[in-house]
Amino acid sequence: MTFRSKLFWLFTLALLLSVALIAAGVTVVTRRAFDEMNRRHSEALVAQFQREFDQRKQDIARRVQTIADDESTVRMAIALSRPQADVSVYVGDSRGVSESHQLDFLDFVASDGSIISSAEYPARFGYKLAWLAQPQDWASLGSFLTKVDTQDGPELGLMAVSTVRVGDNNLYVLGGERLSKNFLASLVLPQGMRALLYLNLDPTFQAIDLIDPSGPVVDGDRLAPFIAQERIRPEPQSFEVAWSPDPSSAEAFHALPLLGRDKDLLGVLLVGNSQTEVVSLERRIRILAAGVVAIGLLIGLLLSWWGAARVTRPVRRLVEGAREVSSGNWGARVSVRGGGEMSQLATAFNRMTAQLSEQREQLIQAERVAAWRELARRLAHELKNPLFPLQTTVENLQRAKDRGPDQFEEVFRESTGILLAEIDNLKKIVARFSDFARMPQPELATVSINDVVRGAVRLFEAQFSAVGRPPITPEFHLAEDLPPIQADAAMLHRAIENLVLNAMDAMPAGGVLMLRTSHRAGEVDIEVSDTGTGLTPQECDRLFTPYYTTKQHGTGLGLAVVQSVVSDHGGRVSVESESGVGTSFHIHLPARPPRRPAPEPEPIEEFSERKA
Repeated sequence: MTFRSKLFWLFTLALLLSVALIAAGVTVVTRRAFDEMNRRHSEALVAQFQREFDQRKQDIARRVQTIADDESTVRMAIALSRPQADVSVYVGDSRGVSESHQLDFLDFVASDGSIISSAEYPARFGYKLAWLAQPQDWASLGSFLTKVDTQDGPELGLMAVSTVRVGDNNLYVLGGERLSKNFLASLVLPQGMRALLYLNLDPTFQAIDLIDPSGPVVDGDRLAPFIAQERIRPEPQSFEVAWSPDPSSAEAFHALPLLGRDKDLLGVLLVGNSQTEVVSLERRIRILAAGVVAIGLLIGLLLSWWGAARVTRPVRRLVEGAREVSSGNWGARVSVRGGGEMSQLATAFNRMTAQLSEQREQLIQAERVAAWRELARRLAHELKNPLFPLQTTVENLQRAKDRGPDQFEEVFRESTGILLAEIDNLKKIVARFSDFARMPQPELATVSINDVVRGAVRLFEAQFSAVGRPPITPEFHLAEDLPPIQADAAMLHRAIENLVLNAMDAMPAGGVLMLRTSHRAGEVDIEVSDTGTGLTPQECDRLFTPYYTTKQHGTGLGLAVVQSVVSDHGGRVSVESESGVGTSFHIHLPARPPRRPAPEPEPIEEFSERKA
C-alpha cells in the first residue's frame, strides 16, 4: 500500500471515527432527553390520574353522603329500626336513587350486613356483606377501591360508605362508580401517550381485563409477564414492549399498582409512551451522519490526495534517487524545491551521494592499491621458490665452465634438466594466475541445482574411500521440489568442486561431507558442510581473499573462484565455522541473476616456447 493510500485511509478512518462518535453521542443524548421527557410525561400522567382519582373519590364520597342525608333514606333507617320491620318494601329503592345521583353501584345494607336493596345486583337481596358490619370509621376512610359483584360479573369499583344511625341500629349506604374505559377516556393525554387499565378480577391473567378507552387492548397478552410481576410484588415498574420487528413500534410503559382497602392488588394503571419519535429522530441522525460521512469521504479523498501528492512527490524523487544509487549510479541527484523538511532531506541526500561518490572513488583506489600489493606479494612468494634453484643451477654452470670441458658437459646435462623443470613450474604458476584473471561471464541456461551438486560430488567418489586414506561419507539432503534457475552449469560445477575439495582437505582424518539444497522467496540455497577441524573467526574473515590460504600446498584461489562465480550469478556466499566441530559454506542464488555488462578482457601475455 502506497503512502498516499495510507494517508487517505487514515484520514477517512479518522473522519468515520469522529462522525461515528458524534452521531453516537448525539443519539445517546437525544435518547436520554426523550427518556427524561417520557419519564416526566409519565409522572405527569400518573399525577393527573392521582388527582382525577382523588377528585373522583371525594365526589363519590360526597354523593354517597348526600344519599345518606336524604330524608327518604332517614325514613328508611327509622322504619327498619322498628321491630318486625318489613325490608321487602325497599328492595327496588336503590335503582332509582343510584340513577338520580349518577352512581353505577348503590347498596342499602342493614346493621348485620344484610343487603336490603342493590342497584347493580338486585338478586343479592338478603346477602350479607360481613366486612361492612365490622367496626370502621367509614367517614374518615373516604372512597376506596374494591371488587364489586354484579349480575354481569365482578367489576372494579371506586366505593364509599356512609352510615345512618337510628338508635342502636345502622343503615349503611354503599355506593360508587366502576373503574372502566370511561374513566380512562376522561384523562387528558399528551400526543404519543396512552393509558391502559388492568382489572385484577380473576385468579389468572385475562387479556379481556386489560382495557384502554376503546375497550380490550389488542395483543394484550404481550403485557402478561409484567402484569404477573405486579400480581406477585405490587410496586411501580418501568419496561418496554416491541409490538413488531419495527423499532418504531416499541412502547415504554410505567406501571402503577392500584390497591384496595386491605392493600390487595385490584388493578394496574399502565402509562405507555410511544418510541416512534425517538426512533424517527435516531434514524434522521443516522441518515445525517451517513450524509456527513459521504461528504467527508469525498472531501477527504480530495484533500488527502492533494496533501499526499505534495508529501509523496518529493518522497518518490528520493526513492528513485536511492534506487539509482543502489543500482550503481553514485552520481544520482534529486531536485530541491521550496523549503521545509523535505527540501532539507533532499539536500542531505544529495550531499550524502556526493560524499559516497568521493568515498567510493577513494575506496576503489585503495582497493586497487591493496590488490596490486597482494598480487605482488603472492607473485613474489610463488616465484621465489623456482628462482632459487634456477640461480643455483646457473652458478654451477659458471663454475663448471672454468674447470674444464669434461666436467662442464656432465654439469650441463644435469643443469639443463633442472632448468627445464623449474621453467615448467614457472609456466604453471603464471597459468594459474592467468586463469583466475580470465574468469568468463556466465552463459545462462535452465539448470537443476540438484543435478549440478550430484555431478560435482560424483567426481570424488573414488577419493572418498581410497585405500590408505580415512573414509569420507557424503550425505545428501536435496529438496525434491527445488525449482530450476537460470545459471551457468559449468561455473557452478567448478565452484562446488572447489568447496568439496576444501572440505576434503579440512578432514584429513575422515568425516562426513553434507550437501543440502533448499529454496525460499525466489532464491535457491546450497550448503556444503564438513566435520573437520574448523576455522577461527580471523580465518573466516579472510577466507575469500584472493591468494590467502590456510594450507601449505594451496594457491589461495579456490574460494576466491567460488566467490567470483557466485557474485557473477547475482548471489552471495557465506561461511560458518566452529573450531573442532566443522565448517559450513552457504551459497544463495537468485532464480534469475541480474543482467550485467560483460567486462572487456585484459590482454594477458603467455609464455611461448621458441623453436631452435
